[in-house]
Amino acid sequence: MSTPLKVVAVTGSTFRPSRTLVLTEALVAELGHHLPIDSRIIELGDIVRPLGGALSRKELPETVEHELRAIESADLLIVAAPVYRGSYPGQFKHLFDLIGQDALVGTPVLLAATGGSDRHALVIDHQLRPLFSFFQSVTLPIGVYASEADFSNYQISSEPLKERVRLAIASALPLLGTASRDLRKIA
Repeated sequence: MSTPLKVVAVTGSTFRPSRTLVLTEALVAELGHHLPIDSRIIELGDIVRPLGGALSRKELPETVEHELRAIESADLLIVAAPVYRGSYPGQFKHLFDLIGQDALVGTPVLLAATGGSDRHALVIDHQLRPLFSFFQSVTLPIGVYASEADFSNYQISSEPLKERVRLAIASALPLLGTASRDLRKIA
């Protein structure tokens, strides 16, 4: 691949420090070890207040509109959400409610989530995957879930989590060549 893969990572946490952000950064870093990438991380916490007050995209300030355009033009999305009460946060969903309905057709999406316990691990398949199926995105086969026990002082301390990050990226690599960019051109 001659040009870097344009990777946009969206982290759905509104708090700092954030285990969701740490997991997102680990996924982006691991991908960067294998492919030339041009990455950008969009933190929901940075845009949540103006985003939450907008009922339509026309009401968004340019700073938030700029982030939406970045999401819509990504070659790869990495989407990580914290789990609150069994699902992703409402403001996270509101962000994607404002994305163009056809903007993500064919876009590969690597899904990740964090939660307080392993009981929330199915959020990837039961909440996030259907959301991106609506957009006709290509959700990558292995998502990454991390619980609070996988972190110490907001750093990944769990070897199994580090291995899941490596496995998710390794399984995504064959799908991230020029074929994914060609698929978006067709759509």
